[in-house]
Amino acid sequence: MEVTGTTHEEMVKEARVMATWGGEIVIKVPINLEGLKVVKTLSSEGIRTNVTLVFSASQAILAAKAGATYVCPFVGRLDDISFNGLELIRQIREIYLNYGEIATKIVVASVRHPIHVIESALMGAEIVTIPPAVLEQMAKHPLTDKGIAQFLEDAKKIPTRK
Repeated sequence: MEVTGTTHEEMVKEARVMATWGGEIVIKVPINLEGLKVVKTLSSEGIRTNVTLVFSASQAILAAKAGATYVCPFVGRLDDISFNGLELIRQIREIYLNYGEIATKIVVASVRHPIHVIESALMGAEIVTIPPAVLEQMAKHPLTDKGIAQFLEDAKKIPTRK
């Protein structure tokens, strides 16, 4: 659930209400100074948070130190402006591994193609949000299609029993 307020007070008020809606609720908070204060408050109350719109390793450090449950870097949007979004995932993972007290998990967002998924998994990102078009690309392979077609042709050659 994403807060829409812009001040600490507004966001915390919204988050506390949303947190009562179920045990699986995670509050999505933007990475800015007010958002970091919100994360600190909510995490101290046991409310899980996802810090969103992360575009730098320094933002990911701040989110983790504030107590974020999840940090959500947007790799595709970085690629769109000629920055290697996957490099950000590598930096965050390396930094988090350097500090045993950081329990924040990485949620890779703004995924544009299967390589984002594969490389994020290789780097140890815990979660990748995959749009349907990318999921379809991941499932397809020309050799698989060729293999299925060949199998079906071969199956037609098998005599049927009556």
